[in-house]
Amino acid sequence: MGRGTPVVTGAVRVLRAAVLPLALIGLTGLSGVVLGRVYAGGLLTWLVVGAAAGSVLVSVAARRLPSWLVAPVSVAAMAGWTLWSLRLAATRAELPGGLLEVAADAAGNGIPRLLTAMIPVEPTPDTVLVPVVAAWLAGLAGAEVALRTGRVLLGYLPAAGLYAAALYVVGPNAEPAVGSTLAFVAVAAVGLATPTRAAAGGGDPTADLTPRVRAAVRLRLAASAALGVAVVVGLVALLGPFVAGQVDGRPVDPRRYVEPPQVQTLDENPLIRISGWALHPEQKLLDVSTERPDASPETDPAVDTKHSVRIRLAVLSDYDGVTWRVGATYRNAGRILPAATAARDSTVRTVRQQISVAELSGRLLPAVATPREVSGARVAYDPASGTLIRPEGLTPGLRYTVTSAEERPDVNLLATANVPAGGEVARVLRVADGVPDPMRRLAAQLAEENGAPFSRALAIEQFLAEHYRVVADAPSGHAYPNLGFFLFGPRNGGGQEGTSEQFAAAFAVLGRLSGLPTRVVVGFRTSGQGPVLAGDAYAWPEVLFDGLGWVPFDPLPRPNDEPRPVEEDFRPTPENPPPSEAPAPTAEPSASPEPVAAADGPPAADGVSTPVLVAGGSGGLLLVVGALLLTLLAMRRSLTRGRLVRGDPGQRIAGAWREVTDALRLAGRPVGDDLAATEVAGHARQALTDARAGTIGDDTTADPDAGPPTGGTAAADASSPAVDELAALLNQVGFAPGAATPDQAARAVEVATAYVTSLRSARPWWRRLLWSVHPAPLRRPR
Repeated sequence: MGRGTPVVTGAVRVLRAAVLPLALIGLTGLSGVVLGRVYAGGLLTWLVVGAAAGSVLVSVAARRLPSWLVAPVSVAAMAGWTLWSLRLAATRAELPGGLLEVAADAAGNGIPRLLTAMIPVEPTPDTVLVPVVAAWLAGLAGAEVALRTGRVLLGYLPAAGLYAAALYVVGPNAEPAVGSTLAFVAVAAVGLATPTRAAAGGGDPTADLTPRVRAAVRLRLAASAALGVAVVVGLVALLGPFVAGQVDGRPVDPRRYVEPPQVQTLDENPLIRISGWALHPEQKLLDVSTERPDASPETDPAVDTKHSVRIRLAVLSDYDGVTWRVGATYRNAGRILPAATAARDSTVRTVRQQISVAELSGRLLPAVATPREVSGARVAYDPASGTLIRPEGLTPGLRYTVTSAEERPDVNLLATANVPAGGEVARVLRVADGVPDPMRRLAAQLAEENGAPFSRALAIEQFLAEHYRVVADAPSGHAYPNLGFFLFGPRNGGGQEGTSEQFAAAFAVLGRLSGLPTRVVVGFRTSGQGPVLAGDAYAWPEVLFDGLGWVPFDPLPRPNDEPRPVEEDFRPTPENPPPSEAPAPTAEPSASPEPVAAADGPPAADGVSTPVLVAGGSGGLLLVVGALLLTLLAMRRSLTRGRLVRGDPGQRIAGAWREVTDALRLAGRPVGDDLAATEVAGHARQALTDARAGTIGDDTTADPDAGPPTGGTAAADASSPAVDELAALLNQVGFAPGAATPDQAARAVEVATAYVTSLRSARPWWRRLLWSVHPAPLRRPR
């Protein structure tokens, strides 16, 4: 019995020593469980748990090494685990490229892609890099503090911070993490309940002290314990009601602060490209190979029919009377795209295509509707329209495979089908102001003669096909004047003829005037095999029916059919020839925040004193605050760069103006949205004058809806009067879209930068320090 007692005691010590490392691994790994709820599959969770285990075990194995040597050893191990994780994620996602190329891309785009990825997020290198590295660093910091110094509660802080960050990133996109949170508390309690190395040694640490000193030490410890209990009880009493009130609240989604990938003006309105493609019909745009795994010529006669495949490029749902626009919100997606609910009365068939890009430019990625899986290219996806983009842009030689779920409505139900109404389809029913009266009368005439929705759509299709001619050299344009001239212009003067652009746009507008939810689709009509030429590009309208989904129509005239004069069936009032159409500027994109490297200080050495531990804890808090400030600084600079550098001249001028209005808000002189640009410019001059005169105090507030102040001087410095020039440029962008030049945009950036610098320099020194990290511009709608 005497021989077995040391063995048992040794086993107990080993088990006791293993409890705290296992608790740290569990606490850090639970962040992967929380974050994994918005990821597809369990790969991300296991990679984070592996990072947590690796970081803690390296610290356990290196406990006999000097404290300054542990961090380099652990970071080297982290690099190996991270590279292996990236290779595994890239292999599972079937991403091309070498390991170094994949790692560099993930390091440069990890945070923006993580915050803009579509849920469920596919575990690709750029979406797993940040969680894996963060888990390893949290495990390293926690293990060094808890194991080397015995300060368990302080060692829990990195894991708790990582867990809170995971909850914040998930936000409202998953169910509440009640089970994971309870597990976190339970594991933390087990680690705290286990005696540390000093306590496990047994004995009274004050035994060697004199009775008087021993009594003083015990009194001091009792007072500290009582004070600690009082603080905890007070915090529970103060924060308890607030925390309880947040149980039913909806968490903030950090994704709203990051703009997803944007399309350029060319892709926002690809309808204007139809006329250019029609003039060069032999230009090779794509190479396509199509397979239908669940169809054959016997079961589907359309398989071998020429022009049986519609390859969709873009869906245009928004029309302002001038331009049809995509208006989509694209989110970074993995290979597997979210499955949309198919229409009730439609048949879904699988179509698989291999597509090679030749001379097609832009970012829009062609695919048969509706794509379900894409490999060979990194894509962003808009679930509302079912369209794809490649954020890096198309390049010749790009080859990808897309599997789509092609819906075919039951044509036997079209005659009696109804169309939806209400707020859900208001976007595709909206008719912008300024519709020409003859167009309204034509739509009313066609609607009166045909009561059922499908009959109305068929009547519009037949009217366009019977009365108008397709010509390849028709000028581009689909604004109200252009459509009016296309529908009612003199036949011998260029009217009543156009490309598929005018046919599709006219159908969509007449349909909306008749109460039909419509949209315009741009794509290619091909046999599905071989090259896709520019001459295959065309636009077609679609109408939304209850239970059948979006049904395409073809208002183009049949070959060799001679159109009948419009005057035989409709006599409009004379219309003037249309002006040339100018695309309106698209919405301003804002930049994504750049990743900020996590900071981690060296661990404390054995036997450090309490002041050193307090200083270490304070230093850790300062590191957290510093990381937060660096993140805010990076996001603010990224926002400014996105406004002043990216986009067309009109977008840069608008971005410069927002920099000025944000500066006024930071200076305590906000302006209301109802003020004209010239009034805001006067307000800005006065604000700079007051700041230099010292009349803007630290607590100054202003009424955002108030007009510009009167009085004061208007000659603060050269940058202040130039705000009037910036206001004039903004008015030019608003009233003459597309007319701004790059030189004007550069001048607007120069004026805005000079004004912001002048206004900031007039602030007190401590206000200038907070200027660049103030989060107010990030919270404002952009």
